[in-house]
Amino acid sequence: MNLMRILSGIQPSGKLHLGNYFGMMKPALELQQKGDAFLFIANYHALTTVTDPVLLRKMTHEVALDFLACGLDTARTCFFRQSDVPEVQELAWLLSCVTPMGLLERCHSYKDKTAKGVAPNHALFAYPVLMAADILLYRSTLVPVGKDQKQHLEVARDIAIKFNLQYGDVFIVPEPWIQQDVAVVPGIDGQKMSKSYQNTIELFATEKETRKRIMVIVTDSTPLEAPKNPDACNVFALYKLFATSEQCMAMRVQYEAGGMGYGTAKKALFELFWETFASFRKRRQELECDPAFVESVLRQGAGRARQEAVKTLKIARHAVGLE
Repeated sequence: MNLMRILSGIQPSGKLHLGNYFGMMKPALELQQKGDAFLFIANYHALTTVTDPVLLRKMTHEVALDFLACGLDTARTCFFRQSDVPEVQELAWLLSCVTPMGLLERCHSYKDKTAKGVAPNHALFAYPVLMAADILLYRSTLVPVGKDQKQHLEVARDIAIKFNLQYGDVFIVPEPWIQQDVAVVPGIDGQKMSKSYQNTIELFATEKETRKRIMVIVTDSTPLEAPKNPDACNVFALYKLFATSEQCMAMRVQYEAGGMGYGTAKKALFELFWETFASFRKRRQELECDPAFVESVLRQGAGRARQEAVKTLKIARHAVGLE
């Protein structure tokens, strides 16, 4: 391969929000220009938490709409549903056969989710093995991950190395790309924006719903006339994700001068958000009217992904003695 093979995936476990956009979507869209990009909708993984089949199908389709609306270039990116490439499940089994239990027992994601009340099951426990299969199947060389997924990529590397030591040089051992400059996006309550905290601002909610969410962002009780610290304000933290340096400076001056209430800052944030995503909303509305096109994009992407998957799986099957 002359280009880097870059792999990213996202679960269809809820409506996508600003945290998803700035944490995963925007970086993935920017990477289209830098290498051979593979991007998949991780609906197998979503089964660990989404048990309603109608909802899973709906959310999978909506994730596809969101990415296409936000500028995914299918000429540059292989975009597909995870479940349309069944080879990933066979590879996950082959990898399971060399994966030590202790490696999975140390994974913090399983512990965190069960601590939050998610019912423990084998799929949740073996999640890192399927993630390793996702990565290794397409011979990825670079995998962008947030800090919360760093351990799972390290597990994928460990599994690949162990498999290669046992059966020969079958897999490329991928390199992580930890996105140090990606901002932590605060939710409306000040915690990290997350579907599990129900504190999100959705990308494509209605104008009324979006305005309502932004207007209830938690702020402190500094009086209107008093100066305010923009660097300690959730509203400003979100505003600067969209704003130019000039807009940020002007807003900072207003905070520090006093005489501006948080309601004014929230209105400015809403207006900037609504303007920034205007073209994306228009494109999404067009795509909603053409579900056959969206399906064709995913099918074509799956066809290309399977071409790569079949080659890798054949090598792995031969290595272990199945062929």
